[in-house]
Amino acid sequence: MARVIVDSGVCGFSTTITTTSEDRQNVAIAYETQCPHAAQAREALSEVDAFQELFRKPHETRVYQALSPHLPHVICPLYSGFLKAIEVAAGLALPRDVSIKIEA
Repeated sequence: MARVIVDSGVCGFSTTITTTSEDRQNVAIAYETQCPHAAQAREALSEVDAFQELFRKPHETRVYQALSPHLPHVICPLYSGFLKAIEVAAGLALPRDVSIKIEA
């Protein structure tokens, strides 16, 4: 299981993604979000095959295909958050924090 909390930044929306996998390949996805745009992708983003999802081009993933019709910003960190949660649930990455720091 992986639990990833994404603070999306200036929009102020937070999303908690929970992923589980019994066979370390098929990953079930559940999430709670304050973002009305991300909430619209819930039906299209409930389960993925981690091996197919994580070894293809970004625009070919189910994560991008499910979220992109709804998210208004290409740089939204939810794309990475979902993919990282899938990766950890499948045992393909250690559960380590990632971060982006902005200095202006």
